[in-house]
Amino acid sequence: MLDSDAISNASAIPAPAPAAPAAVVTPRAIPFLKSLVFIGGFASIGVELTASRLLAPYFGSSTFIWASLIGVTLAFLSLGYLLGGKLADRQPRPELLYAVTAVAAITIALLPLVARPLLHESLAAFRTLDAGAFYGSLAGTLFLMAPPITLLGFISPFALRLQIANVASAGDTAGSLYALSTVGSIAGSFLPVLVLIPLIGTAATFVVLSLALLAPAVAGLIAVRARPLALVAIVGALAAPTLALAVPGGIRPPDRGELLHEQESAYNYIQVVDDGGQRELILNEGHAIHSIYNPGQLLTGGPWDYFMVAPLLVAGEEAHPPRDVMLIGLAGGTVARQLSAAYGPIPIDGVEIDPDIVAVGRQYFGLDELANVNVEIADGRYALKTSDRSYDLIGVDAYRQPYIPFQLTSREFFQEVADHLCPGGVAVVNAGRTTTDFRLVDALGATMRDVFPYVMAIDVAQYTNTILVGSQSPLSAEALQANVARFRLDAPVRQVAAWSLGEGNMRTIAPGGMVFTDDRAPVEMVIDEMIFDAARELTGGNR
Repeated sequence: MLDSDAISNASAIPAPAPAAPAAVVTPRAIPFLKSLVFIGGFASIGVELTASRLLAPYFGSSTFIWASLIGVTLAFLSLGYLLGGKLADRQPRPELLYAVTAVAAITIALLPLVARPLLHESLAAFRTLDAGAFYGSLAGTLFLMAPPITLLGFISPFALRLQIANVASAGDTAGSLYALSTVGSIAGSFLPVLVLIPLIGTAATFVVLSLALLAPAVAGLIAVRARPLALVAIVGALAAPTLALAVPGGIRPPDRGELLHEQESAYNYIQVVDDGGQRELILNEGHAIHSIYNPGQLLTGGPWDYFMVAPLLVAGEEAHPPRDVMLIGLAGGTVARQLSAAYGPIPIDGVEIDPDIVAVGRQYFGLDELANVNVEIADGRYALKTSDRSYDLIGVDAYRQPYIPFQLTSREFFQEVADHLCPGGVAVVNAGRTTTDFRLVDALGATMRDVFPYVMAIDVAQYTNTILVGSQSPLSAEALQANVARFRLDAPVRQVAAWSLGEGNMRTIAPGGMVFTDDRAPVEMVIDEMIFDAARELTGGNR
């Protein structure tokens, strides 16, 4: 029981004052920070995609190249996030972030210039089949991306550190900044590939990305009164693009002949060369000829010639010259020109995914002279799937050496081809190989044989190519010989038939072996093994 004195003393204790409301802390208004975050996201994905076009003329654009490029980009971005976060905690000053970004921008502009020696080294390595030097050049070029990509990784964690003023709102601040960076990355996914590279080229696209990143960096330095740093950044902004664009013209020298035309399209790096009066279409890494044009000579000695004799392999009454044709992979129109010369102005649907290749075909390869050719700009498999026509011959020559689109090699694709053939019709495929390694030919032959009951192969003597012919009707060398005698054929067709019959390079494909499907078509793995084995054989032979 409390006594009265205790109660009296307790009542004398003053009540605690009410707590003052917590002060609301707002983030500092840092000029141009959000613009920097947006452009940083834009530049990071833009550099990655533009770098793929820097590499394609030398290394191609296979999934191996893309995996390497994406992996290296993510690795350096991760390093940038780590280092940028640590630096931001130690020195959370906006002028430091703007200075780092300006350095990143300058290194982006210089990428094409400093990469050129390594890229040219890769050409020499490929010519000598020196796999170590070839992939060493690739690794060196990829690691040139380390400075700009790592520095770009600084932006997000640094900006987040500058913006967070209250832990209670950290999630909202982080979400807003990362959303802004991602929207920039979305823009960077489309603008360089769809607009900048086709219009101004790869080197100039790097310069545009550099200047876009320099703009908020320099503006920020001026706004925070770091004028000496801003002056240095402006000098770099002027010097780096000047150096990058002062490189002598041309993307890469031709492997052969005189360069007539060079351009980058949305899909390919394109060259046209004149080699002893013969025009040749070269794409991407430049180690295969995709079309040949010599106005005074129809035959090329290459795989294109053999499309003319493929229908003549059909035995029996179903055999007849082709009356209508679909060519998947029209390129410059070499096969279309030969079929038209051999069998007259028959209707030919020529499918080509790259409109710029068609334009080159019209300008340099006489494609405009072929009034019977209906050009369709589309993906080959899509064009076939959506067509309601049937054909006597469906040719597939859309393979981008040394790698080929897997969707044009699968059992499902060849089933679609079979579904669009007339009775007695043939599917004709141009497949690459080496002089001794037929692994790709064997796999494609096995896949076709899984669909067509009859498949034959003709090895092209003058090129490392094999022509595969599939049909629902019987095929044989005897049928070819009989049909040459049976039909009125021009001398060029008879010449190719004689090559096929007389050189011992024609054979029947038996069932069995690796079958490619849409779910599993390890085309690039097979080709990589062929390249490495060829390089190993040459290296061993030179010791």
